[in-house]
Formats: sequence, structure tokens, C-alpha cells
Amino acid sequence: MSSFNPGLPIVAIVGRPNVGKSTLFNRIVGERMAVVEDEAGTTRDRLYGDSEWNGRRFVIVDTGGLDRAPGDVIEMKVQEQARQAIGEADVVIFVVDAAAGVTPADLEAAELLRAATAPVIVAVNKADNQKRDLEAVEFYELGWEELYPISAAHGRGTGDLMDAIVWALPPESSEEIARRQREQEAEAWSREEAAGRLEAYVVGSEPDEDDESAEAGVDAEPETLTEAEAGRRWDALIAAEGEETPVAIAIVGRPNVGKSSLLNALLGEERAIVSDVPGTTRDATDTPLEWGRSTVMLIDTAGIKRRGKVASGPAAERHSTLRTLRAITRADVAILVIDAVEGLTAQDAHVAGYVVDEGRGLVVAVNKWDLVADKTDKTFDQYVTWIRSEAPFLDFASILSISAKTGQRVGRVLEAAIDVWGERRKRVSTAELNRLVAEASSRVTAPIVKGKRPKIFYATQVAVAPPTFVFFARDAGSVHFSYRRYLENQLRVAFGFDGTPIRLIFRERSSVKLPRKRPAGPTGRRRSGRWPVRAGSTKPRGRAATSG
Repeated sequence: MSSFNPGLPIVAIVGRPNVGKSTLFNRIVGERMAVVEDEAGTTRDRLYGDSEWNGRRFVIVDTGGLDRAPGDVIEMKVQEQARQAIGEADVVIFVVDAAAGVTPADLEAAELLRAATAPVIVAVNKADNQKRDLEAVEFYELGWEELYPISAAHGRGTGDLMDAIVWALPPESSEEIARRQREQEAEAWSREEAAGRLEAYVVGSEPDEDDESAEAGVDAEPETLTEAEAGRRWDALIAAEGEETPVAIAIVGRPNVGKSSLLNALLGEERAIVSDVPGTTRDATDTPLEWGRSTVMLIDTAGIKRRGKVASGPAAERHSTLRTLRAITRADVAILVIDAVEGLTAQDAHVAGYVVDEGRGLVVAVNKWDLVADKTDKTFDQYVTWIRSEAPFLDFASILSISAKTGQRVGRVLEAAIDVWGERRKRVSTAELNRLVAEASSRVTAPIVKGKRPKIFYATQVAVAPPTFVFFARDAGSVHFSYRRYLENQLRVAFGFDGTPIRLIFRERSSVKLPRKRPAGPTGRRRSGRWPVRAGSTKPRGRAATSG
């Protein structure tokens, strides 16, 4: 998951539309995060990603194209997003187009950037050859002393640009220095562990004075660690395995149901552009939110249209849909936003089905509750009944009514999502699980399918997130769907698992063949490989001994 650390310095990429800002962003991040199209104005919201160069980590921000006189409401909001990125940046990369030369829009963007407090680096993009490198000198008229001709698409010259970015960053903060020190300790720990030098470390023990190898001067025992030293190495080991990942919550749904409005309401700021025009959001944007003593990563996504409309629509819409689906895959919990006025549509159910198939937790937020007319104390219960009847596979999901516009109950949505995250990680002991399975099987036996009645012997939980259970049975392939649902419902009644899908796997129990018993001999003993012999005698006992 790409999530940025708010404690790192911020580098913003700005420039007029269609100069290759998103291409450069993808190049610096190292993956295709931003939608890239030849159409101007593809990027709208600020898009954040982590990057590192020469041991220095920073946050890189992609923005929409700068335009001093935008033509419509959405473009005005795009400009506001870009200006916010400039205001929070520690370094600004001003991207221009070597193929187009200096344009009036470049001059207007330069005028805006002269008021920026952060240092500005001019990147002359699309300099794909030496001729373009020479032509880049005309951009000196913008007023900055250093130019960096690059090709974001091919990576040409980007190394020099990254060197300049790192040089222009402010000095490392104490948090950055502490993080880098932890990473170095973790790397040293990993090297020692890989070399096998950590296995014999003993915490708080003393070497044995009677150890012969110690007297001989041989290092039979590694160094002794105090509790403090062991604690530091343990911290390094944890850091080597990766920093704790925040809870990732994706806000999903079809277009124009209020996803970005919900994000802004949760953050208390205009983080995402909100418009009545469907399809305003195009990228999946990650935004951290401090929640209690931890951090939650909120992922705003583009609306998912019907498959036919996506296939026949612009390429940018196809890319946006793919990024939304990927956002669901990397999320822990999805908040499905539906329109209270329109109710649950077939497309809403389709999006919910994708969330369930991916095994993610689910919270259904019925938005625009303030627009529902003639509400009574029974209206919400009717909505819940309608949703569960039209989409029975969502019977486990939490359902809440909210208004992102007025802020009504938006906090409860986040609380419910955090609760679902905990339910996804719940474990059930094998003893409790098999006690439940035995009671459920005795209460309702599995139905006969094709002349076979399955019999469940025992079960165990093999995974969490989502909770996954394996049932060992006879004729496991004959377990009917209805009986699977019955067992799932019994698990939910007993252990909860609210808001999370449960996966049940049925496997055939391996039959155990007992060894065949040998026929009894004439003395009543079982035959072995030879006849038993009396102690002190070489003659066999029994009938063979008396016959000769």
C-alpha cells in the first residue's frame, strides 16, 4: 500500500496542464499510481506517494495543471488543490515542456511560483534527445538559474533532478534521524541473523566459569546482552520486519453518491474536489487521519460505473476504475456509500460483491439522509430491510444513515469501520470451534446430496483477515450451499464477526488404514517374523520344538 508519512518533507510537482507531471510522479514513486493520459486536466486531486533517494526519504505530491483563469467550477477547485500543495511543500518542482517551448501559461505559472516560500526547481520535461537539451535554455527566461532537462517517460536526466531535490530539502528532523537510525540497526540485525550469529544470544546470563572452551580462549558463547541491549535489538528486529501499517479504509461506490464529501467531512477540510458532475474523482487518493493513538489511512476512490459504460468510455475512466479496484484490494475495510434518495441499485450491489469477493470488511453508509422526506422513527429500519432483501449476501454488513453534507453521524461510520477491522482479526480457539461444530451438527444434520450425506468431524481456524475456517469431513464435496450458510450463521451467532466476510473451506478427511492383524499362532501368540525362543536355549518353543 502506498501511504505517505506526514513527518517527512514534502515535494510538490506543479506546472501547466499536460506537461507530464503525473508521468514524473510515477517515475519518482516507482509505480504507476497516477492516471496518465494525453488529455489535459486528467489529474484533479492531490495525489501523495513516498520516495527515497540517496538515503533521504520524502513525500512526493502530484497536482492538477496550474491555470490562472480556469474555465469551470471543477477547474477552479483543481487550482485550489494545486495551490494548497504549493503552500505545504518544502520543495517545488516546476515542470515545463521542452517540445512546446515557453508558453504564456508557463509564464503565468511562474508568476504564481515566485510568491512560494519553498525553493523551486525547474524540470524541462520531454527532453528526449540532445537537441531538446540545447533548446531547454530558453526556459531561463522564467527567472530561475538552474534547469534540469529530463524525460520522465524514459528516465533520462531524472537522476540529476533527484540529486537536486535532495540537496534542496530542509535539514533532517529529529524524527527522520531516529527513523534512519532504526533502519540501520534493523539492517545490521538482519545481516547478523542471516549469518547465524544471533541464535545463541542469551539475555541477562553470565558465562560459565567451568566452560572448558572459555578457558581455552575459544568464543563458544556469543556476547551476553543486558535487557536494555536485547530490547534495542528486538526493536531493530521489529523494524526490519516493517513498520506498523495503519488501518486502510477505502471509500467506494458508484459515481456521485458523496464519497469525496464523506472524506472531506471526516478530515474537516477540502481534501478532495466535490462536484455534482459524476466522475469528478479520478485517482485513488490516500490521506492519513489521526484517530486516537493511531493513524487511519483513508482512501478516496473514483466511482465505479457499469462495465459497459467503462469499456466504451474514455481511457481515463478505465484507468480510474482499475485504481479503485486496486484500492479495494489493498484496503482492510471498505465503506460503501449509497444514495438514500435512490436506494440500493444494481451497481451498488455489484460494487459490494467485489468487496466481499476480495474478503474485505464492509460498512454500508446510506448518504444524503438529510434529503429523505417524511422520515419517521421506522424509516431507517425500512431501509435496512430493503437493503438486506435486495442483497442477501450483505446480511453481515453494518448499515448506517449519514449526511456527509451536514456531518450527521459521519464519525460513527469511521468507528464502525475500525470495529470491523478488529472483527476481521478475531481468532477462535479450536476447542470452542469444535464444540460449536458438534452442537450445530447434532442439531441439524447435513442434507443428502447425490446419495451422500456429508459428516463433519472437526474444524480449525487457519487464518484471519478475513477469518478462514477449514472443516474436515467425509464426502466434503457434497456439502450443500445451504448447509455452508447454516454453519456460517452459527459462527456469527456465537462469535460475532460483524461486518467481515467469513471463508469456509471443506476438505476430505484422510482415511487412516489400520495395519492388518496377523493370525494367531498355535500357542495363542501372534505370529511374528520368527518363533519365540526360551531364554538360554537355541531351540524354538512350541510344536516345532517337540517334533524333532
